[in-house]
Amino acid sequence: LVTTYGVDGFKLDAGDPEFYIDRYSSKDFDPNENCEAYARIGLDFPLNELRACWKMAGQPLVQRLRDKSHTWGDVQVLIPDMIGLGLIGHQFGCPDLIGGGEWTSFQDTSVLDEELIVRSAQVSSLMPMMQFSVAPWRVLSKENLTICKNMANLHFNMGPEIMELARQCAVSGEPMVRNLEYEFPGKGYEEIKDQFLLGDKILVAPVVQNGQRSREVFFPEGKWHGDDGSVVDGPANIKIEVPLERLPWYRKLAEKS
Repeated sequence: LVTTYGVDGFKLDAGDPEFYIDRYSSKDFDPNENCEAYARIGLDFPLNELRACWKMAGQPLVQRLRDKSHTWGDVQVLIPDMIGLGLIGHQFGCPDLIGGGEWTSFQDTSVLDEELIVRSAQVSSLMPMMQFSVAPWRVLSKENLTICKNMANLHFNMGPEIMELARQCAVSGEPMVRNLEYEFPGKGYEEIKDQFLLGDKILVAPVVQNGQRSREVFFPEGKWHGDDGSVVDGPANIKIEVPLERLPWYRKLAEKS
């Protein structure tokens, strides 16, 4: 596949230790060691994504979160899970598939929640990777499909900056997705679970609640330029309007010398 067709890498969707517990004698086989060996396969490819890892933190491997179901509860844990993933050494994280990667959620497409898919896409768009579960043009209205396209284009346009951040984090070992408390320690931000920083300059505040059209955003110290053209002087807590088509994100402006 690599030499004949030019494939750059692989999605290695297996290796979970739980699949092997009670199937083999523990004297001859360690499920965790199998998971580690499986993850090492990804080291041979410049592009990779792994479903499970064991003792492979700090390596040039993309670790994906567990399969998420098509529920708002699982949308709400994407950010804290990605933050935790980075803190244990898997800095090149992937927040699972947009709309949920647990395949049984999509057996009945009549119950799919378009708003959930849109908000899930917004959460993923400024993370290291984003990928869709079901083809959005098959399940979304024209209006919601346009929103998801805009989110994919945002990710694409931010690609060079995301790649440069990945190179920096490969050297430093720091996570790409960060809790506000990580960059601004001692400010009381450790319990904020619905915002994150991409690196140290991009503040992202998605909506992760069903039907929500406004939210409070916590701005750390500094001057922040928003997607809506606003400029906020932090520290500050501000309530903003968030229609379905909006992903609120802010870039920290450089301080004038």
